[in-house]
Amino acid sequence: MPKTVLVSGGAGFIGSHVTVELTQAGYDVVIADNFSNCDETNYRGVCQILGKELPLVNMDFCDSEAVDALFDRFHIDAVIHFAAFKAVGESVAEPIKYYRNNLTSFINILDQARKRGCNVLFSSSATVYGEPEKSPVTEQTPRQPSTSPYGNTKQMCEDFLRDSVKAYPTVKGIALRYFNPIGAHPSALIGELPRGVPNNLVPFITQTAIGKRAQLKVFGSDYPTPDGTCLRDFIDIVDLAKAHVYAVRRMLDGKMEQPYEIFNIGTGTPLSVLELINTFEEVTGVKLNWEFAPRRAGDVTAIWADPSLANEKLGWKATRSAAETLKAAWAWECHLHELGL
Repeated sequence: MPKTVLVSGGAGFIGSHVTVELTQAGYDVVIADNFSNCDETNYRGVCQILGKELPLVNMDFCDSEAVDALFDRFHIDAVIHFAAFKAVGESVAEPIKYYRNNLTSFINILDQARKRGCNVLFSSSATVYGEPEKSPVTEQTPRQPSTSPYGNTKQMCEDFLRDSVKAYPTVKGIALRYFNPIGAHPSALIGELPRGVPNNLVPFITQTAIGKRAQLKVFGSDYPTPDGTCLRDFIDIVDLAKAHVYAVRRMLDGKMEQPYEIFNIGTGTPLSVLELINTFEEVTGVKLNWEFAPRRAGDVTAIWADPSLANEKLGWKATRSAAETLKAAWAWECHLHELGL
């Protein structure tokens, strides 16, 4: 019988792409989302790509009774937890909102894993490294004090998972530390669609290019980097989604070497914000209206991954170029424009 994977936040940007890859790999997927930062556009796109409807539960993972009812309704073999607020700048302005939502929702997931014996894959982030002393960072790079409440919730949830694995023999877990997911599915049927003004760079780029936004602001021109803008490890969303399939298979096939494992998911190649903008202009032929703005609270100067552990242990590797990724992001934006979104 196929194994069943619960994808919390599965109607969002990353969750929708992971749902496609898991289903195509032969898993049964249950999507649960409260649509706090998305609508049903990606869910409909997922169903169109797959040619079938997937179970969709509208719920809040901070509601422990709703979470309990969900696990009563479905036999869940593994959970991938995406249901969290994720904007660095907003977390600095509204820390309590982030702590309440991101921590409570994950505690409720872990409680179910403890009671029912399912595996947990946590959607972590390179923000747990804070401002690292040097890059690339490995999984052994010491975590620095977080530069934002968002990053702090990722550190704390990793600790929750680590401690739960130690305390409860029924719980096994993997934390995937993402770097900067960008792009869209090659079908242009799913992609990043935030509510309101985007907090992430690429949707702001594409929305500016298509005329939804008047101007793109690049936060900071005086960082100690080659062109003065931040350096990041931008990874294609489909590459990132495939890493979850490898990680789930490792858990469910009993291949984990430790009951709690951590993997960096990145390309290993840094790009600056300006390099990303220039690449977008080259591959689309669209000139962007942009200007520099003051630095943004919570941003680190430079960080990129050493993904060799994931390459070796998961058998996964990023393959798509920044040019391919930005073409896909632009095709998705054009698709949204056709839909009137």
